[in-house]
Amino acid sequence: QVQLVESGGGLVQPGGSLRLSCAASGFTFSTYPMSWYRQAPGKERELVALISSTGSYTNYADFVKGRFTISRDNGQNTVYLQMNSLKIEDTAVYYCSAPVGSQFGSWGQGTQVTVSS
Repeated sequence: QVQLVESGGGLVQPGGSLRLSCAASGFTFSTYPMSWYRQAPGKERELVALISSTGSYTNYADFVKGRFTISRDNGQNTVYLQMNSLKIEDTAVYYCSAPVGSQFGSWGQGTQVTVSS
């Protein structure tokens, strides 16, 4: 059974940093790319960043380029999202996703990130 468990969200002031983690189990983590998405209230879910299975390739949405970094530890079956220079508009529920388990992939329960002064 595929499981993705996000953690690390919270309340942070503008300009601050957070590091999200996503612990994966139930599939061969090291052979799949992983992604982070986010969904703000009243908005559609959007792709934030993705990373290849080995970590050698990453890609970012324009709105986070230069501020967020996706990484992974295949020995720990964990993918990370380091978020720096956070803005109020980064407030959202952040989800990790893997292309396994169903035609729609698998998703974690999400972790809330709130950027507010």
